[in-house]
Amino acid sequence: MGDDPRHGERRRGRAERGDASGPVGPAGPGGAGHPDRAGGPGGLGRRRFLGVAAVGAAGLAAGVTAGCDATSGAGPGGGPTGGEQPDLAAERERPGNPDWRIRSAGPPDAVQGYTDKASVLPGEEFGLYVSTTAPGFRVAAYRVGWYRGAQARLVWRSGRVAGRRQRGPRLLPGTRGVRADWRRSLAVRADGWPPGAYLLRLDAEHGHQRYVPLIVRSAHATGRTVLMHAVATWQAYNAWGGYSLYRGADGAYGTRSLAVSFDRPYDTNGAGKFLVYERALVVLAERLGLPLAYTTGVDVHRDPSALRGATAALSPGHDEYWTPEQRLHVTRARDTGTNLAFLGANACFRRVRLEPGPSGALRTVVCYKTSYRDDPRFAGPHGAPPTHDFRQPPAAAPESALTGVFYEGYPTDAPYVVHSADHWLFAGTGVRRGDAFDHLVGVEYDRVTPQAPTPDRLEILAHSPLVCDGRSSHADSAYYTVPSGAGVFATGTMRWVEALMAGTREDGRDHGMDGRTGAFVTRTTENLLRAFAAGPAAKTRPAPRANVASVYGT
Repeated sequence: MGDDPRHGERRRGRAERGDASGPVGPAGPGGAGHPDRAGGPGGLGRRRFLGVAAVGAAGLAAGVTAGCDATSGAGPGGGPTGGEQPDLAAERERPGNPDWRIRSAGPPDAVQGYTDKASVLPGEEFGLYVSTTAPGFRVAAYRVGWYRGAQARLVWRSGRVAGRRQRGPRLLPGTRGVRADWRRSLAVRADGWPPGAYLLRLDAEHGHQRYVPLIVRSAHATGRTVLMHAVATWQAYNAWGGYSLYRGADGAYGTRSLAVSFDRPYDTNGAGKFLVYERALVVLAERLGLPLAYTTGVDVHRDPSALRGATAALSPGHDEYWTPEQRLHVTRARDTGTNLAFLGANACFRRVRLEPGPSGALRTVVCYKTSYRDDPRFAGPHGAPPTHDFRQPPAAAPESALTGVFYEGYPTDAPYVVHSADHWLFAGTGVRRGDAFDHLVGVEYDRVTPQAPTPDRLEILAHSPLVCDGRSSHADSAYYTVPSGAGVFATGTMRWVEALMAGTREDGRDHGMDGRTGAFVTRTTENLLRAFAAGPAAKTRPAPRANVASVYGT
């Protein structure tokens, strides 16, 4: 679930909340101000702890409340255009540009921007919309990757563009959504841009900078490991203009947006959720030299063939908001042999709908949550699915049927405790049963919940005791396979991707995770990605040992 850094909850470390610069509030996440800790009628927060012993099959069948609560052209190096699949192996050998980081964000209105497409194919044009207090600005497009440790390469740079201060946020009646509705500042064609995750850095002439994220998606996924970027979740937490899917300008749940638009900048540094929950995974996957493909959850929603032939699909560290179509297409991919990895917690938790915006289709994320009965599409004659938690009725479909684990709570901070030390995922880590890695479980977690829909043959790999909101529970990492041979792994903790850089100078605020934890998570993730890249995991790796009954005594 994460948090919403512009409002009055107790702040978590700046890296976890997605703010790479700026002040850090009092330590300790959660508290009464958390986005879903809302009081009053209809404001029951999903962070309220779910006592597993008190949850029966009948309750789950009815739906379970969650736990605790103007320039374009090719850049340096050139490359193919149009929808071709460039040679990413050659791309990885290029030198990087370590100057990709923001040096000065400045005031919130110093410079900010957004694109009119969340993703593009190589060679496709997109619009960039910028507001700045400076007389001019330039844009630098950096592709994120390993690049011999530089972690990004400058692919394109614009000429000077005249700056202008654009209009303030536009609040939409009915849904309390916010749009920028700015004039387009420049058109950019992604000629020579290899597929990948990009940070467009806006460099204003007064020295301040901001990111605009963009995915250049791959033309196909066949034979590749697909990074499925969680753009709907980025937008759900985006509080630009004072509103997100969690709270309104007054900080209250009851005044939150019911629909949020991609036609506005992201708050804070412009790319906080990507930098915290996805960047380290991109860097590692690129360093391993695996055949990769890039897409977004929105593209998987739009295109039933987006994952066709993929060896694996990766859900990053915080991937909460899915459409039913995305879930269907991911499930079909699993059932035809695509391995799945959920490298966070709280994945596939909220059911959303995508609607058009002024810049095109699929530009609005709709999620009424506890007010789903007020959704005119739900109440209308065609009866659209409710936009609330997947596990809740009507149309209850708990996420554990896909992920293997069941989201339970927030906030927690606990050691990650190894259970199946001899599992192939832990090969080369040297771990023994009971070994613990401090602070790796947090700030949200999942567990295996036998009363929930759970795959038949599922193995718990880590079983980590914790306390959430004063009550004892566990977080679990789990693995299962299906008849197609696909393997599915879930970490059960939101800090997994962050931990890939723990103990290094890249880790930001690492929540106390050390280099030992970073080495363990890195080696385990390498084992996972290499195995999943080889095809259906059940054909090359030992079958999971069903141990849920022995672990939980059921």
